[in-house]
Amino acid sequence: MELIHLVMDLVVPPVLLIFMLVMLPPYFLFKFVNTIIRRFTTEDLMGKVVLITGASSGIGEHLAYEYARKGALLALVARRKKRLEEVAEKARQLGSPGAIFICADVSKSNDCKRFVEETVNHFGRLDHLVNNAGIISGFYFEESTDITNTNYLMDVNFWGSVYSTQFALPHLKMSKGKILVIGSASAWLYGPYISIYGASKAALENFYQTLRVELDSSVKITIASLGFVESEITQGKHLAVDGTVQVDKEKIEAMIGLFPVKSARECAKNIVNGVCKEARCVTDPSWCGFLYLCKFFIPEVVEWLYRAQPQRMLQPKTTFLTSMKSISPPDFNNVQNRKR
Repeated sequence: MELIHLVMDLVVPPVLLIFMLVMLPPYFLFKFVNTIIRRFTTEDLMGKVVLITGASSGIGEHLAYEYARKGALLALVARRKKRLEEVAEKARQLGSPGAIFICADVSKSNDCKRFVEETVNHFGRLDHLVNNAGIISGFYFEESTDITNTNYLMDVNFWGSVYSTQFALPHLKMSKGKILVIGSASAWLYGPYISIYGASKAALENFYQTLRVELDSSVKITIASLGFVESEITQGKHLAVDGTVQVDKEKIEAMIGLFPVKSARECAKNIVNGVCKEARCVTDPSWCGFLYLCKFFIPEVVEWLYRAQPQRMLQPKTTFLTSMKSISPPDFNNVQNRKR
């Protein structure tokens, strides 16, 4: 067995390298032609049934408005009835021929089953499932004395989307529909203070990338990888270390640092346009995609820049002075020792 692995270590890398060199030119040509074609072909959303979770505010709210402008029928899901009523009413004013709202908690499997069934019973079909509901964490991992307090975050960010997808999938396959997943650049850009949040978004992206392979072309999946976008999160709403949902705008502003916050309306417009063109991934703001290249090619520099962020001030006072010692240029000759 060891001999087989040794042979594969020697043979597989050069073979795959040659394969990539041969395949990349026609692949890029195919992608280019496909991009041109999609510029002139887009899905007509008039009369399509769209279910949106987390629709009471932020990105979910503006996704509802964008779908409404294109004439879609809407099923809006969140926990706050008054806000849902307001969003549904505005969606109708913007052009939706029908908008209903369903009060539900995506962290509960039975609620997810209920709102999918209510949507299909009311409209008779389901064309788009938008998994948007989510919450961010706001603490360093070492501050937690009981990490089970963060179970709710995983229940909302990951399991809420999985539950909804499981119950919606049979209906989406019948309509040749689409799934839109609101992810985050935190899934692959590993910043401090959001370890649990980043893990939930990484799990979410991995799940839907795998599901895309399993479903083939029966249901299209678009993953939106977002930076900081106007929402209740950028207004300070987060899951605290004790497991309670709190609002602390100063803390979130420190986490955001120098990154600009994108308009929720513009972001929603870009996302819906991407879904209608069957994009596999929508990165917004688009410049966030270049951060992925930085993370891939110069990870030590990215890590050092994160450590130099002013959010270090948010650490407990007992650890702040000690942590300041780590804010020094990355040692490329001894990276592993530095990480340990």
